[in-house]
Amino acid sequence: MALSEELRGPETVEALDKSQPKDPEERSILASRIILFVVLFLLWMVFSGKFDPFHLSLGVISSTIVSVFAGPLIPELRGKGLMRSWGRFLSYLPWLLWQIWLANLHMLRLSFSPRVLDLIDPEIITFNPGLKKDLSKLTLANSITLTPGTITISISTYGTFRVHRIDKVSAEGITSGTMIEKVKKAFGES
Repeated sequence: MALSEELRGPETVEALDKSQPKDPEERSILASRIILFVVLFLLWMVFSGKFDPFHLSLGVISSTIVSVFAGPLIPELRGKGLMRSWGRFLSYLPWLLWQIWLANLHMLRLSFSPRVLDLIDPEIITFNPGLKKDLSKLTLANSITLTPGTITISISTYGTFRVHRIDKVSAEGITSGTMIEKVKKAFGES
């Protein structure tokens, strides 16, 4: 219910003005903290597996504390197009989960094959995906390591990746450039 004109004094107007962040930077920080809170709270619920009021309140408290203190420390959470960036990243996750599933099936077939010694052909491959953002490089490195059969060994300061693969099929997503293009698209670098 809105305050009538005679009840609204200069103190009320000042208090109302101060409660609304006007600066786009302030709104960006607030949005980043809200997004961080939601992500942390969802992770809390998934990993705790307990949905009683006590555990949910602990999740709210700890997610709030981390969001308030760590929110400004994560530069990727601030900036223009934050919601679009999160949307692109969230659209990348189902593809990554599918690749992890396929790689698991391939490793299962490989390990139970009677010709396992003939099929295994380990090699260290080196490539530069041309990623500019550190978060993109981190996501690609973790995506490679999460898919069974490949492990990211190192990333140079120039962005060159060294990856160990157990056989040729395990590294097809990397050598064909599919995974790199998906990460570039997820982080707006394509």
